[in-house]
Amino acid sequence: MSLATLPVSTSVPNFRGPRPTSVVRSDARGRVTVVAPDLRIADSPAASVLRVASVEGPISRDIAARATGLSIATVNRQVSALLGAGLLRERADLTAAGAIGRPRVPFEVNHEPYATIGIHIGAIVTGIVVSDLRGRILGAVEIPTPGGPSSDALAIITRSAGAFASRWHRRTPLWVGVALGGRVDGATGIVDHPRLGWENAQVGSIVGGGLGLPVSVSGHVEAMAGSELLLTPARAEASSTGTSLYFYARETAGIALTIDGRVHTPSTGPGSIAHLPTGSNVLCECGKRGCLEATVSDRAVLALAVERGVLAPGTGVSALYQAAHDGSAPARRILVERAQVLGRSVGLLRDLFNPDRVVLGGQAFTEYAAGIPHVAEAFASTSTLPRKDIRITGFGSKVQEFAAAVVSLSAVYSDPLASMRRAAA
Repeated sequence: MSLATLPVSTSVPNFRGPRPTSVVRSDARGRVTVVAPDLRIADSPAASVLRVASVEGPISRDIAARATGLSIATVNRQVSALLGAGLLRERADLTAAGAIGRPRVPFEVNHEPYATIGIHIGAIVTGIVVSDLRGRILGAVEIPTPGGPSSDALAIITRSAGAFASRWHRRTPLWVGVALGGRVDGATGIVDHPRLGWENAQVGSIVGGGLGLPVSVSGHVEAMAGSELLLTPARAEASSTGTSLYFYARETAGIALTIDGRVHTPSTGPGSIAHLPTGSNVLCECGKRGCLEATVSDRAVLALAVERGVLAPGTGVSALYQAAHDGSAPARRILVERAQVLGRSVGLLRDLFNPDRVVLGGQAFTEYAAGIPHVAEAFASTSTLPRKDIRITGFGSKVQEFAAAVVSLSAVYSDPLASMRRAAA
C-alpha cells in the first residue's frame, strides 16, 4: 500500500466509538506525520524540566533548577510553557506550610489525561502497549504476528492496537511508536524485514494513518537501548556519559551502541550480528554453518530439543524452559550450550567495541536464570579486557514492551512543546 492510496481525514479519532480501518492524520500537504525517533537524553530546557518532573515530581521550581542546572528564571519559563501545553500540572495541595508565591507550588507530569501507543512487531509475536507520559505501562497484550503481505499484516496490527487502546477511552492518545527488526528508515517509517518477508513496508504510513496519530518507527534493539536511557531513572545518570553495548537475543539477535546519552542510529540502518560465526555446526539459511542467530534463536534451540527427543514437534519454547526447571538434564544441557555461545559472542563484541558498560536483554538471558553463570563464565574466558560493568536488563521479560513504549514517547521527551503541537494539529 503506497502513501498516496490512503484516504485522508482531517478529523482526530478519540477511540470512543467504532473505528474505521484507514483513517489518516495528515499535515497540510496530506501526508501522515512520521517523526524519526530521538532516542537520547535531551538537554533542551523544556526537555530537562519535563524529565526532572517525571523522575522526581512533584517538585518545586527551585529544586528543579538545582537538579537541571538551569536558572530559576529559565525553569519558571519552561514550567509555564509546559503547563500551557498540558504536559505539567501544579499540586497546590502539596505546597509547604507558610510558603508564599506560585514558585513554591510543586509541579509534576500531567500524566492522567494522556497516553501513547507502542507496538513491538516480533518475528512470532506482536506486543501492543499503552503507556502514560512517565513511561509506566498501563496495559499490554500480545497477538500472533500476522503473515502475508506487509500491508495486510500491518492493517491487522493497527486494528488490534486501536481496539486495545480504546479501553483507555478517558485518555487522549498523543503518539504511536513501532519497534521492529530488519532495516528501518526512521525518517520515512519504511522497513525491510527479511524474516517477515517484508520489503519496502510502509510501516509509518499504515500504522500512523490507521490510528490517526503521529508515528515514530525504530529498530527494536535500538529502542531497547533507548529504554535503558530514558525509562530507568536510577541508572540514567550513569548512562548519560561514556558508551554502552546493548546485546539482545530471543528469536533474533542484535546489538545497539549508546554514546554519551544517545543511541547510535546509523543512517543506513543498524548493523547485523545474525551471521556472527560461533563455531557451532548448525546450518544457517544463508548456507553457512554456525551463524549466531541460527544457533541461539528460540527456533534453533527448539529444533535441537526436538532432534534430541526432549520435546515433541510443535512445542513452544516455554516448554523447554519448564522442562529445565523441572530437572530435565537434556533440557538444561541445551540451554547451557546456548548460554555459552551467547557469553562467547558478547565477549568478542565487548573486545571489539570496548564499551564502558554492557547490558544483556531478551528472553534468551532472562527466562533461564540458571544459565547466567554459564554466560558469565564464557564471557570471562573470551574477553581479554579488564572487566567493567556488565548486567542483565532490569526490564526482564518485558524488554519488548518498554522498547515499544520508549519509541512512542521519544518525541515528547526530546521536544515536548513541538510534539504537543504536532499531536494537536
